[in-house]
Amino acid sequence: MNREDALKLVREYVKNENLVRHMLAVEACMRYYAEKFGEDAEVWGLAGLLHDFDWEIHPTLEEHPQAGEPILRQRQVPEAIIRAIQSHADHTGVPRLSLMEKALYACDEITGLVTAVALVRPSRSLHDLTYQSVKKKWKDRAFAAGANREEIERAAQEFGVELWAHVENVIQAMRRIAPELGLEGNG
Repeated sequence: MNREDALKLVREYVKNENLVRHMLAVEACMRYYAEKFGEDAEVWGLAGLLHDFDWEIHPTLEEHPQAGEPILRQRQVPEAIIRAIQSHADHTGVPRLSLMEKALYACDEITGLVTAVALVRPSRSLHDLTYQSVKKKWKDRAFAAGANREEIERAAQEFGVELWAHVENVIQAMRRIAPELGLEGNG
């Protein structure tokens, strides 16, 4: 499967543009880390792009992402990507063993928090966002309350990247595609 096919699959199953943007953000982060660690950016990127493709059709923990697995197999998604997608959710019981699996887990939740912080800034941009801005909002548990801070911390630790260095890397990765994320700014 190539990126074009993966994006078609996403567009087939996902109508919520914010969810598509989330998957694009995770893809960008996965590509960033693949480059950083000398891994295959195409494979890592596909894992990021596809990880939540079934959320709208399987919006419960009992179903997502397990129920999407047969669709991925039918579309001949490589096994390593399917496994990474299954392991990105703690409730599946699929342990994260590979660096790609740990990266996907680490990149998933944090992108939502970074997006939320960018959206409340006067610029509405990733270009002037720093990890310090995210750190300030981190302490306010009412802000982006859906972003599980404990999971974000645990994921960064499991991935082996210091939390605030990870946040800075995620910002850098997401900046690469800021226009597609609607986070290029208002000026």
